[in-house]
Amino acid sequence: MDGGGIEVTGLVKSYGNQRVLDGLDLHASPGVLALLGPNGAGKTTLIRVLSTLAVADAGRALVGGFDVRHQPEKVRRLISLTGQHAAVDDMLTGTENLVLMARLGGLEAGAARRRAAELLEAFDLVDASRRRVGTYSGGMRRRLDLALGLVTAASVIFLDEPTTGLDTRSRQALWEIIAGLAGRGVTVMLTTQYLEEADQLADRVAMIDRGRIVAEGSPHELKARVGGEVVEIRSADETVLAERAVDGSPSSVRQALAELTEIGGPDTHVVLRRPTLDDVFLALTEEVAA
Repeated sequence: MDGGGIEVTGLVKSYGNQRVLDGLDLHASPGVLALLGPNGAGKTTLIRVLSTLAVADAGRALVGGFDVRHQPEKVRRLISLTGQHAAVDDMLTGTENLVLMARLGGLEAGAARRRAAELLEAFDLVDASRRRVGTYSGGMRRRLDLALGLVTAASVIFLDEPTTGLDTRSRQALWEIIAGLAGRGVTVMLTTQYLEEADQLADRVAMIDRGRIVAEGSPHELKARVGGEVVEIRSADETVLAERAVDGSPSSVRQALAELTEIGGPDTHVVLRRPTLDDVFLALTEEVAA
């Protein structure tokens, strides 16, 4: 396995009578792996197990070659984790939070200050760097929390819905940072509700439904499974009334249009578009439920 890779086999985790992870298998190499799935699919639980915050009921998980159950301290030395909610010290300034985290991570004082300055710049927090975090807005606290998770050089980084609550500029800044980390051989595993985010960032995508991986591959590979294009019937205000996947041939488009004719009307129009990861997930989960 790669030095910063992740290997998961038969992972099971239940809370009471609810089985959240149901024999999940997964492999991640250096680069960006996006975990997609609805709320309750098991994404956050998987990250909690891999980051040693929760213990699986069965199965095995290795991070960087170390077993998360039997070698948790070695795993923690390799990883960085940023959750869905800001975990910063309100009594310290933005700079002080970052410098403290850097020193705890083993950086010398000068290097810690330089790293703090870099991250304050990247996340547009320079003007607020000397203010107590207790005065920050929710979005500013979120940006600082993300910066804290990226202070030290980890070989595996877990990001649980990292761009939730971020504005467009901050989201773009984080995307650039993630791409840079992946380019340096870091394994980045992120969960996201934004399909375009996975499409933009991920080398590979794993789709989770009911505690299992239902599909895995590059964004291009997954979209190819749905078909060449999608025919949509839209209302005048662009609401999608119905849609059909087609393989791009004239005959398949004609057949889709024939099936959708009854839905159309004088105020509707037809749109032919490429499939998205959303189409992939809906198609695959419908297959699993059938």
